[in-house]
Amino acid sequence: MTHPIVLFDGVCNLCNSSVQWLIKRDPDGRFRYASLQSQAAYDVLSAHLTKAEIEALPDAIVLVDEAGVHTCSTAVIRIAGKLGLPWRILGAALLIPAVVRDTAYRIVARNRYRWFGHKEACLVPTPDVAERFLDADEPTRHIEFRDPT
Repeated sequence: MTHPIVLFDGVCNLCNSSVQWLIKRDPDGRFRYASLQSQAAYDVLSAHLTKAEIEALPDAIVLVDEAGVHTCSTAVIRIAGKLGLPWRILGAALLIPAVVRDTAYRIVARNRYRWFGHKEACLVPTPDVAERFLDADEPTRHIEFRDPT
């Protein structure tokens, strides 16, 4: 795998802001992105998981890298670690048991639409970063609202 791939909820304001934050801190373009609602995301995940495993994934942030598919707090920590210093220091959080980390992650994920809002359609990347988005050539998808709670 050439680039780690960040899959995110394309209609979630928190997820979209997180991707924009990542892009600013990744001027070399190490990461690739796709909304979880896209065919591109499904194609990436299909190379690693069964259809049932894909359907069971949490719908906020997923990282696919050379070590596999990562979800919840592990995905966030591994993404931070790939950004280099000072963000790599957050990798020490992997020493905290996943059950503790993921409990906090799930509280935010469950409330993200209520706290941060959502859009009716997935993010459309700007031309200057479109090459980083695996789903940039897919038509804009309007998503039926599904509250994550």
